[in-house]
Amino acid sequence: MHRWSKLFIPTLREAPADAEVASHKLLLRAGYIRQLGAGIYSYLPLGQRSLNKITTIVRQEMDKIGQEFFLPALNPAEIWEESGRWTGMGDNMFRLKDRKGAQLCLAMTHEEVITSIARNELRSYKQLPQIWYQIQTKFRDEPRPKAGLLRVRQFLMKDAYSFDLDAAGLDESYKKHDAAYRAIFTRCGLDFVVVEADSGAMGGSQSQEFMVYTEAGEDLIASSASGYAANLEKATSRLTSVVDLEPTGDGMPELVHTPGKASIADVTAFFGIQAAQDIKCVAFMGTRSRAASIEPLCPVVAFLRGDHQVNETKLNAAAGTTNLRPMTGEELALHIGGPAGYLGPIGIAEIMTHGSLNGLKSGKPLEKLKGVHRDNPAEGLKTIVVLDPGLEGRKNLVCGANTLDYHYRNVTPGRDFTPTLIADIRNINEGELDPLGGAPLRLGKAVEIGHIFKLGYKYSETMGARVLDASGKEITPIMGCYGIGIERILTAAIESSAARFAAASATEQYALPPAIAPFEVVVCITNVREPELMQAGERLAQTLEDAGVDVLLDDRDERAGVKFKDAELIGVPYRVNIGKKLAEGQVELVDRLTGVTTSLAVDHLSQHLAALLAASKC
Repeated sequence: MHRWSKLFIPTLREAPADAEVASHKLLLRAGYIRQLGAGIYSYLPLGQRSLNKITTIVRQEMDKIGQEFFLPALNPAEIWEESGRWTGMGDNMFRLKDRKGAQLCLAMTHEEVITSIARNELRSYKQLPQIWYQIQTKFRDEPRPKAGLLRVRQFLMKDAYSFDLDAAGLDESYKKHDAAYRAIFTRCGLDFVVVEADSGAMGGSQSQEFMVYTEAGEDLIASSASGYAANLEKATSRLTSVVDLEPTGDGMPELVHTPGKASIADVTAFFGIQAAQDIKCVAFMGTRSRAASIEPLCPVVAFLRGDHQVNETKLNAAAGTTNLRPMTGEELALHIGGPAGYLGPIGIAEIMTHGSLNGLKSGKPLEKLKGVHRDNPAEGLKTIVVLDPGLEGRKNLVCGANTLDYHYRNVTPGRDFTPTLIADIRNINEGELDPLGGAPLRLGKAVEIGHIFKLGYKYSETMGARVLDASGKEITPIMGCYGIGIERILTAAIESSAARFAAASATEQYALPPAIAPFEVVVCITNVREPELMQAGERLAQTLEDAGVDVLLDDRDERAGVKFKDAELIGVPYRVNIGKKLAEGQVELVDRLTGVTTSLAVDHLSQHLAALLAASKC
């Protein structure tokens, strides 16, 4: 039997001043965690009990579809160089050298390690499919650790990897993980949503995230009444039509003096137009990765409606780049030929060819300046120009002229300039219509708790994994990758519960789902100096334990109010009060998940609690 008086539960009256989100405050105050350094936490007994329960649920569901491994966190550089990610991971990766000077890293993920095992051990189609998983510590040199366990530098992850003969097999492995994840998060008591997502640094094709809505989240989800749900990095929408401007003069691009009109707001006011009738230009430098090599910085120029914002993840995917950053003033002059606030698509080809806009200013025909994907003779790079579909079919727009204090009007995409490619690169706006049923979209913050990817051949091809098919032909297995943030399940549960309590004006309170709470029930003896209460409390706690209930007996010599507050602070979902009503053969059961307090006969409590706990697992 667990007795509070014997356990290490260092609760705090107040949370540290730097604790911002509810889960961070409550985990510290409840004695679940203590901070060792920025983004580095120790898990104390209560925290470890909850994490153990979560990993047990994860392991039980994953064992139904896969086999458990345990892979090294310390990896040699060579294995990451094979996939091209030793350089591609940049500063996010912790790197070190051993005493012989060999380069190593602390693994952020294990695609490379698991693929190396597959290529050495899998030989025949008869060995496929395979699903391998582990629960392992991961490391990320997070530049801005914050929000407690939501953004850290060391974290616990369940990562799984599948190897199949073909795309149809991968589909099945993907479906198995989708079902397993839904079972895991349901058993953990989470209210989650599954959204279409970007694969990010993992690569691959289809990808979806499992998210929990919370104001503590840093991801934005777009959803609608039609059932559409997607991460902002993948969300699309239907755009309502915009009335184009009437042409002026001969209808060709006309240079207009716009002194000091650098912002969208200034330009629209000057011309008396809507932001949707203006072309916004956003310029970046990014790296392009190909297999194990990294190319030099590549200019990426995006054009979209003036009322839209660039989504850098979408732009990276479209341009085949990573690590986008805004161009400097010198880079703008080199790759576009204009200053910030006056950038536009006309003349980019001229600056690539001649290093200036003199040809355009001297009246060079616009037809000769339409191409915007040219080699840069200065550095041998190609500028990638991406047009958002929101500008397709539009005409007589306003845009920068790549000259200080000048803009063009009467600009028509396709006639006056030709992009490298057309791709959705914008953030959707709240209220736009979803692509399924045309219902209005709403945006909400959320925390990612799981993510599944169809990796394809990204790692198996690069790292040389091969098996023989039924005809004896050598083929490359197709892969999938599937991750769950163990600590994020705990923090998401606390955030969700704390939000419900806050909505009922009970701030800084929460109650964990029984399946992942450190204890399911706390039995509070209101006065341990009364032998009858003490004996009844011990008997009841023992009865519950014998019935399989995870129970904590609060046998401390403290006032009842202190015990009640502490029980609330550690998030135990059910509390039994042994007090004055015992004289009538009754005890109080406080259901903190519903806020209902019930008086029950002592003999009926165990059965009643068993029913509540069983219902919570459905």
